[in-house]
Amino acid sequence: MSVQGPAPRIPLLEFREVDVFYGPIQALRGVSLQVGEGETVCLIGANGAGKSTLLMSIFGQPRAAAGQILFRGQDITHKSSHFVASSGIAQSPEGRRVFPDMNVEENLLMGTIPIGLAHADEDMQRMFELFPRLKERRNQRAMTLSGGEQQMLAIARALMSRPKLLLLDEPSLGLAPIVVKQIFQILRDLAEGGMTIFLVEQNANHALKLSDRGYVMANGQIRLSGSGAELLGNEEVRNAYLGGH
Repeated sequence: MSVQGPAPRIPLLEFREVDVFYGPIQALRGVSLQVGEGETVCLIGANGAGKSTLLMSIFGQPRAAAGQILFRGQDITHKSSHFVASSGIAQSPEGRRVFPDMNVEENLLMGTIPIGLAHADEDMQRMFELFPRLKERRNQRAMTLSGGEQQMLAIARALMSRPKLLLLDEPSLGLAPIVVKQIFQILRDLAEGGMTIFLVEQNANHALKLSDRGYVMANGQIRLSGSGAELLGNEEVRNAYLGGH
């Protein structure tokens, strides 16, 4: 079953019939999806559905065994992780993965590796405007930050590479509801500013409300797709991911 949503805009990211394996175990099965330029698109599904694997396959970890992954029309299926990052894709990973012994400023500078330091000072000030809490904590080691602050830092670090596409893997994971609201408000501000966002998230309610379009994944396959509003109103999605509400 597929809910028919609006046609995506000019594809920035495209999966074409992608298969991914972990050894003999197939994690993705014929996955096709698009993220249009200027869109916010979410991928929802149960734990273990293959969502994080899909994001990681963009950077070739693991590498797609079949099909194509395209970015801005270029086949990146077999390109190196560094090439992909330098092409304009940045990821805020699941679990945040900040550098614990580095302070906030040092973590932000790590995000400039794909593009160099030419805009580092300017972009760091922009991050402090977007995330005022990080400015207050700029000299603190990342390990001393709260979970929400670490998530802000992970997103800001990704933005330091001036990406054309921002990938977010479970940004609400392990955070208190009030902090989740703060994070999603920041994402809304980024989207309204023109950032293209591809969001993997178990919190289907927040993700679908934020997104222009969404995909539902189960057992490594795309099972449903449509606009965020359509999927929020879909009975199958409500029963499976929204507690029937």
